[in-house]
Amino acid sequence: MTVSENNLVAQNRRARHDYFIEDVVEGGLVLTGSEVKSLRQGRASILESYAAEEKGEMFLVNAHIPTYDAANRFNHEPKRPRKILLKRKEMAKMIGMVHREGYTVVPVSLYFNKRGIAKVGLGLAKGKKQADKRDTERKRDWQRDKARLLRNKTL
Repeated sequence: MTVSENNLVAQNRRARHDYFIEDVVEGGLVLTGSEVKSLRQGRASILESYAAEEKGEMFLVNAHIPTYDAANRFNHEPKRPRKILLKRKEMAKMIGMVHREGYTVVPVSLYFNKRGIAKVGLGLAKGKKQADKRDTERKRDWQRDKARLLRNKTL
């Protein structure tokens, strides 16, 4: 799943810091018209959101899509739970991993696909401990320093 930069609406960078993202699945969203128009303006936040299972269906909880100004009385509630559309096998796999093995389903990105349909990238994630976070940061810093040294050496 590749997302071009111009179609990206919101990204959850914090998820990669707090979790080991093992698998990313693309899912559709059930949205109202004012929500889609607000997303097209690039106004959304999935920083504190998560996906939860309720009665065999997945919902995107706590995602903030602000109200669309021109919609006046037909506007939506900004933090309402939104249904996520997934294939049955993908949903069963995710629900099973969450219940049995202690995984979490975290939204990683919110974007429009090539056809202009709003999609959410859901990551099957396992939580990092503090030492894991420090180790990841140490590796990232080393890669940056190594690239800098190699770049300066060729000049």
